[in-house]
Amino acid sequence: MSKTTFSFEFFPPKSEKAAEVLWEAVPVLADLGPKFMTVTYGAGGSTKDGTINTIQKKMDMTNIPIGSHLTFLNTTKEELHSYVDGLWKDGVKHIVALRGDMPADLQWPLDDDGDYFQYTSDFVEGLLKWHPFEISVGAYPEKHPDSKSLEDDIYALKMKCDAGAHRALTQFFFDNDLYYNFVEKCLAAGVKAQICPGILPIHDFKSMCGFAKRCEANVPDWLHEKFEGLDDKPEEARKVALELLVSQTEELAKNGVEHIHYYTLNKSDITKQAVEVLK
Repeated sequence: MSKTTFSFEFFPPKSEKAAEVLWEAVPVLADLGPKFMTVTYGAGGSTKDGTINTIQKKMDMTNIPIGSHLTFLNTTKEELHSYVDGLWKDGVKHIVALRGDMPADLQWPLDDDGDYFQYTSDFVEGLLKWHPFEISVGAYPEKHPDSKSLEDDIYALKMKCDAGAHRALTQFFFDNDLYYNFVEKCLAAGVKAQICPGILPIHDFKSMCGFAKRCEANVPDWLHEKFEGLDDKPEEARKVALELLVSQTEELAKNGVEHIHYYTLNKSDITKQAVEVLK
């Protein structure tokens, strides 16, 4: 039996049909016994109500701890304080603390402004001053698109962890060596928090490639070859996707990874079968 624990990310549904898919997936994945589940939050709070509603419904369905993603860009400290007071009161004790996507009218790094947090490390410190949250932060094995270098990005991660983050959840990747090399560099830089790999089931290869491009995450040539000619063969594509997710999960667990975070895309089937190899 594997000692590797796991968690699941979901996002607020944007339509009734999407909601049906989500609420079918949640109990299936919750029954697997994840360590926690998280719900995303749009840049600038664009899905704030959806995030809260999704969390509340999940809490009614399961006793699994729920973490709320939260971004600080374009939101004052006062507004954030009020919002997290509400989360804490409603029983949310875990925050995934993120900067958020840069709006077109802002440039990174931000201008100094006492009403707003400047860096995610500042945000983590602020959250912990308000309440003793469990804090997760983001990590980027191929560096964040806004970082000048991987070394700068690792320094930013160290700052977030030194500020009190309990763990880092990585951007998705398909080459496990990217993750292992990243963890090694983080350890050498003095990052002490747990760095959990985030992995992505492939439900639609073309859509995933577009998403990866926006995130500047590499899609290896061998992965393109695996899905070549399968655009009109959904069953074959699903089989390939399942084999890839299972093998990636197994390989990470065999190499001593303690916790894996799955970006479920609000679907259960492929993720469920991959997680079952950890049982």
